[in-house]
Amino acid sequence: MSETRYFRVRGRVQGVGFRAATSDAARKLSLDGWVRNRADGDVELMARGAPEDLDALRVWLHDGPGMARVGEVSEQNADDTDLPSPFTVT
Repeated sequence: MSETRYFRVRGRVQGVGFRAATSDAARKLSLDGWVRNRADGDVELMARGAPEDLDALRVWLHDGPGMARVGEVSEQNADDTDLPSPFTVT
């Protein structure tokens, strides 16, 4: 059974390769969805897949790529919308 979750990542997460690294991590977990920068400096993403793979992505998001400094990751369940496959950067 798959789930869809919305994540928002705060901290130093723009200009450090966060979106590309998130896309790579999500693809390795066989997740569908997207990641993008927000105008306020945060990064947001929507991902769909197995609950254990979404949990693994959440763990990864708390660290991110080497240059990132993650301050907070928020998460909420989302409606199962038509998400891109494979996972993409928008």
